[in-house]
Amino acid sequence: MFERLRALNPHPRTELEYSTPFELLVAVILSAQATDKSVNLATRRLFPVARSPQAILDLGVEGLAGYVRSIGLWQGKARNIVATCRILLDQHGGAVPAERASLEALPGVGRKTANVILNTAFGEPTMAVDTHIFRVANRTGLAPGRTVRAVEEGLLRRVPAEFLRDAHHWLILHGRYVCKARAPDCPVCPIADLCTYRDKTPAAGEAAPAATTRRPSTRKTVAPRGRRAAAMLRRS
Repeated sequence: MFERLRALNPHPRTELEYSTPFELLVAVILSAQATDKSVNLATRRLFPVARSPQAILDLGVEGLAGYVRSIGLWQGKARNIVATCRILLDQHGGAVPAERASLEALPGVGRKTANVILNTAFGEPTMAVDTHIFRVANRTGLAPGRTVRAVEEGLLRRVPAEFLRDAHHWLILHGRYVCKARAPDCPVCPIADLCTYRDKTPAAGEAAPAATTRRPSTRKTVAPRGRRAAAMLRRS
């Protein structure tokens, strides 16, 4: 699976735009329940004006709000970013810490955000499970799990060490553009033959799979959906 994904995209990277670990941290905090596109539109205006903890602290919550108002939940995110900048200056010399505990102690930073920073900014082989990775891991059978943490731990066990550093990016991009939630593009999927999903989207002109071929629901392999799944991911 990962040999094929690597062949198609040898050097995957996040679609968030950033040039320093601090800019990445701000962008990831803003990206919670928002699209990377909407975050990039905001940070393209913000970072030329304020790209350091002190500069954002100087803006304050009201000043920062003018740049991030277009992003969902912007009020809470603006408060968290300003509070995070204060902690970075007071406790870390203005630098983004490279330790999980220190990252998770920052306002607006949970386990998923910490994993993104550790992996993308510092090169650690972590696995940040978002909605796309949660779906792909369950749908393909790669690492089934009913909770975000279960999927994360399953991926860390299953993904070979050779691919672990980049696996987060391959899986999120695959879920975003191929293994989509409503209509997975199975006819062009490079790993369709390795995927255990029974309700694959048929190619044009092909009949849809019969209802009797659906996988029976089990508590071990069926991922939670809708509001419950979204709530799990928010808590991560």
